[in-house]
Amino acid sequence: MFNFKTVFLLVVMLLFTSAGSLAHTPLFSCWNNGEGGVTCEGGFSDGASAAGVKVYVKKEGEKINSGKMDKNSEFSFEEPEGEYTVIFDAGDGHKIKVKGSEIY
Repeated sequence: MFNFKTVFLLVVMLLFTSAGSLAHTPLFSCWNNGEGGVTCEGGFSDGASAAGVKVYVKKEGEKINSGKMDKNSEFSFEEPEGEYTVIFDAGDGHKIKVKGSEIY
C-alpha cells in the first residue's frame, strides 16, 4: 500500500514534468495587412515575448527577406509575388513555417 508521502511526491513529479514539456511552445501567425504587405506576430505559450527572434522569407529556397521580431513581437514585409514561405526561427525545436498560400 502507498503512503500519503509517496503519492504526494508522485503527483508533484508528474505535475512538474507535464508543465515543463508544455512551457515554451512557439506561436506564430501571419496575415495580409491590407497595405500590400504581410504582418506576422510571434510569441511563446508561456507568455514570453518573441522580440529579437529571427524571421526569414524564402522563395524557391532562397532568402528574399530577413529580420527580427520587433519589441511588439511583430515582423512586417512587402508581400512577394508567387509562392513563398515565412519562417519563425527561435532555434532548434522552435521553428515554424507559414506558406504564403495560407496567409489571408
